[in-house]
Order: sequence, then structure tokens, then C-alpha cells
Amino acid sequence: MITILAFIGLLAVLILSHELGHFIAAKSSGIKVLEFGFGFPPRLFSIKRGETVYSLNLLPFGGFVRLLGEEDPTLPGSLASKSIATRFIVLSAGSIMNILVPVVFFSLSLAIPHNAVTEKVVVEKVAPASPAYIAGIEPGDIILKINNRPVKNRGDAGYFIRLNLGSETTILIQKPSLELKEMKVIPRWNPPPEQGAIGIVVTGVGSTIIHQSYPVWKAIPLGIRQCWEILVLFRNEVMSWFIRGKLPQLAGPVGIAQVTGEVAKAGISPLMQLAALISLNLAIINLFPFPGLDGGRLIFVFLEWLRRGKRISPKKEGLVHLVGFIILIGVIFAVTYHDILRIIRGESLFP
Repeated sequence: MITILAFIGLLAVLILSHELGHFIAAKSSGIKVLEFGFGFPPRLFSIKRGETVYSLNLLPFGGFVRLLGEEDPTLPGSLASKSIATRFIVLSAGSIMNILVPVVFFSLSLAIPHNAVTEKVVVEKVAPASPAYIAGIEPGDIILKINNRPVKNRGDAGYFIRLNLGSETTILIQKPSLELKEMKVIPRWNPPPEQGAIGIVVTGVGSTIIHQSYPVWKAIPLGIRQCWEILVLFRNEVMSWFIRGKLPQLAGPVGIAQVTGEVAKAGISPLMQLAALISLNLAIINLFPFPGLDGGRLIFVFLEWLRRGKRISPKKEGLVHLVGFIILIGVIFAVTYHDILRIIRGESLFP
């Protein structure tokens, strides 16, 4: 039950925030909003207020804002009748909202009392010829700081290193002799199998769980920084897919529900962090230049700008988006099928 409730609540917040971005941008631009829908049809319930129908639909795997004349510029008050700049803002507004909302989630996760692990991060192994080996890092060294940021646990060490893939990174080490040394390394995009970005294995010594929270005036700046850093991690991850030639592991609605249930058991703060991560994922995915997504529609606006106002035929654009939507639904069902098989086998998305 906790999995279902947590998943529904999380999904509702993320979908509504995304569509609310489109809704507010459209209304403020004088565009007629025909329908604001949660989920995909068939429709279960609807109510009309003014010119807009607000609907609850059967398939809870998304949502939509239906605007007048999305491809037809001849209709007054239609999306297509507006300027290129206005359409760009309206189509981007959902993803912009999905980037702003995580700032709130991250800030709340830091302000809410939560458990945190503190430990000494000790180098256990160093791979030969790795960046760490070349820099002089040895087994038994304690990692104190990375790029002048305190390393409080093993998670911090991996997080800070992944943030700096391909860039020179300064690691403050305490030797067994208590001598402090600064080491320069460049984390690798494509390390050899069984090696990390800099070629070390670390362990935690003296692990302690502490209960902590940050005041609001500290939580908000930290939430903004964390949101930015997660976007950097996403960028690094996408670049590493191409460099390594390795596709990512995908999860559909069922997989997200499974993860949400697992995280919800750990408390409200981890659930807030998961919500922020999923929201940022939605923002990035929706901006992909694929037909049927916001990014696909933005491509047509961009092409119109390149063609100095000459539009692509509304029928052709509508057909492209329809085909793209059908493909997306097929991908969702395929990923969901594999999610269900994984759950039947008793596996988790977490390694």
C-alpha cells in the first residue's frame, strides 16, 4: 500500500507541475486552453470552468494540456497563431517547471530532519596505472576533501568525482603518517572494467548515523546547488553513454513505482530527493528533439525560425507528432514489460 500511495502522490505532483507550467504560460499569452488533463484517455471524470475542461483519465502515466490550434495558425487564440518567441516559451514552460520544482524538493529534503552517515573514507585499493596511482594515492590514505569540499562518507567521494569527469580534480589526502597532501587527478570518462573513474576502491571506517537538518536560509542555497549539480551529472552520464558506447538502464512507470516504494520506506527526505531526480529526468526527456515530446515541437518552431517564418505544413507536423506519440507509447509498454519481469524475478533497480 505504501508503494501505491507514494507512487500516485509523487506522479501527481510531477505531472501537475509540468502541465501547470504549460497552462500558466499559455493563459498568460492569451492562448485558449481547451483541456487540462491528468493521465491519458479514456476519460473518467471532467469538469468545465470557463473555456477549459479539467479531466481525470484512466491511464495515470502522464498528463496533457490541450491548446487550441497547436498546428493551425488560422484560429484566433491558437498556439500556432502566436509568435515564434511565445510558442517557444509555452512549449518550454513544462520542462522549466520540472527544473524549478526540484529546487523545492531538494531544499525540503535538507530542511526536514533526516539521517546522514559520517565516516572516514579510507582508500582500500588502487589500480595500477590509474589516475590515482599516478598521482601518488596509496592504500590506507584518508580522503578529506575533493575540490575543497569535505568528504563525509563514501557517497560524497563518488558524487564529487563523478561531477568532475574529464576535469582536473584536487583531492586532499591524509597519509597514515598524518601528513596532509593535495593530489591532482583527472577522473576518466571510460575507465577499464572493474575500475572507477580514478581507479580506487574505498571503505568507510567508524560509520556513524547522525540526525540532522538545515535551517531554511541554508537549505535553499544548498538545494539550488544540488539541483545544478544533478544536471551536471546528467550531462556527464549522457556523454559517457556515447564515449563508452553503453546504453543506460531504462525504467518505466512500474519500475518508478517499485523504486518509489523502496525509497518511501527510508523516510520523507529520501522520497523528496527521488521526486527531485525524477522531475529533472522528466524535464530533460521532454526536451529531447523527438516527435510527440515538447522538444519535438520546439524543433518545428526552430525550423520555422531558420526558414524565416515559413511554416511546415500543419498536416505534416501533426502526422509526425502522431507517429512519435505512438512510438513513445510502444516504448513505455516495452519498458513496463521488462519492469514487471524484473519484479517477478525479485530484482531491484538499485544495484
